[in-house]
Amino acid sequence: MKPKALQEFQSTENKHKNERQPITPNGAQILIFSSFRNINQNNPTWQKWPYFFFKRITDVAGALILLFILAPLLGGIALSIIFTSPGPVLFRQLRYGHRNSLFTVYKFRTMRVDAQDLSGVQQACENDPRLTPIGGFLRRSSLDELPQILNVLKGDMSLVGPRPHVPGMLAGGILYEDLVPSYFERHAIKPGITGLAQINGLRGPTTDPRLAKRRIERDLHYIATLSLKQDFVILWKTLISELFGRNNGL
Repeated sequence: MKPKALQEFQSTENKHKNERQPITPNGAQILIFSSFRNINQNNPTWQKWPYFFFKRITDVAGALILLFILAPLLGGIALSIIFTSPGPVLFRQLRYGHRNSLFTVYKFRTMRVDAQDLSGVQQACENDPRLTPIGGFLRRSSLDELPQILNVLKGDMSLVGPRPHVPGMLAGGILYEDLVPSYFERHAIKPGITGLAQINGLRGPTTDPRLAKRRIERDLHYIATLSLKQDFVILWKTLISELFGRNNGL
């Protein structure tokens, strides 16, 4: 039998399959939800391929620079995981990507191997007994997300975009797509390591339905106002927040 999360994903994929229409601006075909075209019809970014072209260049260049600068830190975290908890260094999990496709996201492992929730439905909380000795620190500092730089290089993710969620993710105790009918419209572009929601403090557990709705509102606003300037502003604010702000995980 197929896992429940995959069944839900395939059901949703079939539901939206007929709602997608191809748009071919200047020879570059971009697929987006037909319902989403209405709120973006005055946004020239959707009619021009240069944005996506230069965004990809920025993603690859930025990811390579980050890997070079952070190499000692990444190695140190990997060694600390090896010495404090038996099991692999990286945690792999299926997440929603561009156009509802599933991809494998990489994170530093922060939980004991025998207590991991591969579905991601059971979200981590403060003082979670499943955490490894350094797991709490890695999650609070968002350092566990750094391996997603590899996802950016692979093309599964971007530096900036809506955060990738697991299929069947809960918000306020119910399925996210039931709480927010427009939920799947956030998958019109690649997910990101950071995004507009995160720099506005909307991160961490999604137990509060009001805050969960605001996250999706920020994601859709980002997509409706796509620009390289906005991307660079989000990257800059993320850097400032990670260095000087208080974090509660992405």
